[in-house]
Amino acid sequence: MNKSDLIDAMAADAGITKAAAKKALESFLGNVGGSLKGGKRVSLVGFGSWSVSKRAAREGRNPQTGKTIQIAAKNVVKFKAGSELSDSVN
Repeated sequence: MNKSDLIDAMAADAGITKAAAKKALESFLGNVGGSLKGGKRVSLVGFGSWSVSKRAAREGRNPQTGKTIQIAAKNVVKFKAGSELSDSVN
């Protein structure tokens, strides 16, 4: 399922227009991203939680040349599925 499929499904399930569903989805994604950028954790009980983790700088290798390179430190988003979501796929 891609973004447009999700918008179509949300509109059909909620009985709203596709434009309203798109606006709601974009608001949700913007708020999740903004909270994570601010260092907060986002949790939806039963669905899952998103958090930001810091990845330290490290050495890596260029697979073509075998030369050692430096990989910069960065923040990464992690998602942990909730129990209801995990149970629904099994």
